[in-house]
Amino acid sequence: MPAIRSTFALCLLGALASAALHAASPALPDAADAPPSPQVRQVVQWALATGDARGRHLVLVDKRQARAFVLDPQGRALGSAPVLLGLARGDHTVPGIGERPLSQVRPQDRTTPAGRFVAEAGRNLQGEDIVWVDYEAAVSMHRVRAKVKAERRLERLASPTPTDNRISYGCINVPVAFYENVLVPAVRAGAVVYVLPEVRSLSDVFGASVERMATPQASRPPVAPAGRV
Repeated sequence: MPAIRSTFALCLLGALASAALHAASPALPDAADAPPSPQVRQVVQWALATGDARGRHLVLVDKRQARAFVLDPQGRALGSAPVLLGLARGDHTVPGIGERPLSQVRPQDRTTPAGRFVAEAGRNLQGEDIVWVDYEAAVSMHRVRAKVKAERRLERLASPTPTDNRISYGCINVPVAFYENVLVPAVRAGAVVYVLPEVRSLSDVFGASVERMATPQASRPPVAPAGRV
């Protein structure tokens, strides 16, 4: 009996994965300028199949692609946009960095941490509304700031490749229209932010079950061992 229950559980997980694949694929259409990466699709499939977001919106940040995607709780796409990220590569957070003044944050410490975060609306010290991603590390998503002309943040966002999108202290800068019309409404309704890793593996960050959603395995119908249902 335990073996049969185990097999049934595996079959159920396979069925959920297959259903999630068909639900998620139309939600992330291949845009000519920035098609979603296989890793983005994989995390979407995993989040939908497991109910990880618990009925909330999904916000995915692909650091390698330097792009954010917002989906509703059913996996339907609401919008995507390029983003600016932390200057330094890495998926970790330096301990205590959220308590340092910006002048004491070294270039090599300016990472955008990977992980799963429950988004919260908030305000920074200047009173500007932002979306907290990792409050302890002082990492947020906010409108792009173009106050320092030498940083060329608007130009970096508009460039056709992600190679020049590393400039921030770790926060995720997004276009103003995307922030106000897509991201904020999703967060107010409830959202989970998935920041994909660029150094570590998806399973290291989100758990081993995310690997079961990798294509082409996820697109195959579940197969039970012979003689078992």
